Amino acid sequence: MLMDIYLGTEDTRFMLFVQDSLQAFSSSIAGLLSSRAVLQGVGVGDATASPTSALLLSILQDSMGRIATILFAHQLGTSLEPECKMYRLAADIFNDSSMIMDCLSPMFPKSIRVGLLSLSSVLRALCGVAAGSSKASLSAHFAKWGNLAELNAKDSSQETVISLMGMLVGSLVVSYITSPLATWVALISLLIVHITTNYLAVRAVSMTSLNRQRANIVFSTLFDENRVLTAKQASKQERVFERDGVLRWKASSDTLGFCQIGVPFKDVIDHVSSSSPAERTEATIVAILRVFEQEEYILWFDPARKRGVIGLKTNASPTSQLKAWSHALLAANSLKIKESNTRGPLVREQVGTDSVLMLGILQDTLAEHSKDFDARIESLRDAGWDIDTPSLQTKPGRKFDVIRKQE
Repeated sequence: MLMDIYLGTEDTRFMLFVQDSLQAFSSSIAGLLSSRAVLQGVGVGDATASPTSALLLSILQDSMGRIATILFAHQLGTSLEPECKMYRLAADIFNDSSMIMDCLSPMFPKSIRVGLLSLSSVLRALCGVAAGSSKASLSAHFAKWGNLAELNAKDSSQETVISLMGMLVGSLVVSYITSPLATWVALISLLIVHITTNYLAVRAVSMTSLNRQRANIVFSTLFDENRVLTAKQASKQERVFERDGVLRWKASSDTLGFCQIGVPFKDVIDHVSSSSPAERTEATIVAILRVFEQEEYILWFDPARKRGVIGLKTNASPTSQLKAWSHALLAANSLKIKESNTRGPLVREQVGTDSVLMLGILQDTLAEHSKDFDARIESLRDAGWDIDTPSLQTKPGRKFDVIRKQE
C-alpha cells in the first residue's frame, strides 16, 4: 500500500513499485487460499452443515471485529500517526496471522474452529484500523504538492489492478493446489514474500516528522557530533518496531531508560515521591518548578528506575515538546556518564537514588541545552525536518498551568 511516487531516484521509485506490486499480488493469492479454508470451516461440502449455523458464525465474527475496531482505535488512536511506519507493517502481520488462523480452522473441532475464526476476524479488524490510519498518514507525507486526492486515487487504481491480477492467478493456484501440504507450502511462501516486501518498503520511507525514536537519533547525533542528520540518514538507523518510550543514544542497542511525555502533574509528583525521601518530596517538587519556571514543560527522571516523566504546560508548543524530549535524553545520558565514572558500590548507590544529584543534572543539562537549542531547531528546519507537527505523544495527555503564589 506504499506509494512509489516522489521518493528519491528513478531506481528507488522502480524498486518501491516492484515491492508494492509484489506484496499486493502475493496477498491476493494468499487471501484466496484462506477464503477456501473458511468455506470449508463453515461447512461447504458438508451435508450436515446448517445455513443458520454459518449465518450465526458470520454474525459472531462481524461483531467481534467491530468491537475490536472500537477498542483498538480508542486505545491506540493517538499513536497511529507518530508511529505510522510501525503500524503499517503491524497491519500486514495482523492480516497474515488472520489468514493462518483461517487455514488452521478446518483442522479442529467445531468449538475450537469458532474460536479461531473469531480471532481471525479480530486480527483482520486490527489490520483495518492500523492499515487505514497509517496509510492516511503516509499518503499525506508523500503528497508534497498538496495533491493528496490524486495520490490516493492512483494508489487505489494501482492496488486494484494488482489485486485483480492476483485473483486471476490465484484462481489457477487454488484449482491445482488442493492437498493440505501443498496449500500450507504455498500459503507460507506467499506470506513470506508479502511480509518481506512490505518490510523493505516501510524501511525505504523517510519520514520528516520527529517522533520519539527519530528525535533520539537526530538529537543524540547533534549532541555528540554537532551534525544534523537528514530524514534519509535517520531512517537508515530507525527500527521499525521500537519499545514504547525508550531513550536510546543514536541507534545503540543499550537503553538509557524510558520516558513518558504529556503526563498529568499528579504523575510527576508520584515519580518524585518514589525517588525522594518523604521529608524531601515537597522541597524537591518546589525545586523542580523553579528549575523549569521559564520553560513550557517540567521534567523529572528517576535515577534508580531510569524512568522519566514530562509534564506539559498549557502553552506548550511542538518545539517545546521537542526540547522536553531531547532534554530527557540528554539528562539520561549525563546520568549514565556520572554512574560509569563513579567508583565503589556505595557511591554508585547514592548516585542512583539521590534526588538532589538528579536535580543538579537536570539544571545543568537544561542550561547546556537551552544555550544552543534555537540554533539547533533552525538547523533541523534547514535540513528538511518538520518541526511544527507534534509527533511525540502517543497517548492522550493532559496539560496544566503553574500559578505562582503572590507573596
